[in-house]
Amino acid sequence: MQSTSHRGDGAPAAARSYGAAFSAAILDPDQPKPDRITGPRGKAADKRFNVYRNNVTYSLVTALAEIFPAVARLLGEHNFRLVARDFLRAHPPRSRMVIEYGHEFAGFLAKLEPVRHLKYLPDLARLERAWLDAYHAADAAPLAPEEVGTLPPEALAGACFISHPAARIVRSRYAIHALFTANRGGEMPERIDAGEPESVLITRPNLQVKVYKLAPGQFSFIEALMSGRNLQAAAEAAIGNTPSFDLAPAIGLLIESGAFHACMGAERNAGGKQKG
Repeated sequence: MQSTSHRGDGAPAAARSYGAAFSAAILDPDQPKPDRITGPRGKAADKRFNVYRNNVTYSLVTALAEIFPAVARLLGEHNFRLVARDFLRAHPPRSRMVIEYGHEFAGFLAKLEPVRHLKYLPDLARLERAWLDAYHAADAAPLAPEEVGTLPPEALAGACFISHPAARIVRSRYAIHALFTANRGGEMPERIDAGEPESVLITRPNLQVKVYKLAPGQFSFIEALMSGRNLQAAAEAAIGNTPSFDLAPAIGLLIESGAFHACMGAERNAGGKQKG
């Protein structure tokens, strides 16, 4: 076989080109087998390549089903595999770690015409992806109640909270918490009103991921705290969106859930040192 180039960058460029062709062919049965793939003694390897391609496709589709089990259950195994195959051809893996796969799945579902009528599906996929991200997030000690208790009352309003690495929030116009719970081993209720808006907090303060359905106003409150706003500003944001917002249970939730791992009073926010 003749060399395409003797330049220093020729081989890497050729390798990248061949790698792209191989990746495209391994995920799409409509693509031809790369010419450089041969069997023993230089014979054609079409059957061997097809077996390998089927194994790769099966493994990735199975991985997606494990990442999004609620979506898979709602679609049914056959339909989910059809959707997953289309997804992996449009979004091939970019990491060697399977747990990193599927971040684009919710957006893909939102644009997929055959499932457009299942309007809750993309947000449910976002929640499932957030659950897995929380599971694999870095460890950190959750905020202890006594740490908040040591703040003087006049400093509490200006206190800022630092999010736990595993904390995630997902807001939806649909009943994603009910659908998530019912389709991931939970007890299936007689009826779910999928059109009921629900917001969800996902945490993993220790070794177990926890999923909380948020009361009205709590999403805005926790979102504001996660963005760095102090307690008073977060409460005002929540009341602005939900006049009935109740601050006391919201504070209880942020401590109980482990969604934050540290807090500091207003006197420490600017310079990092407490006033003498």
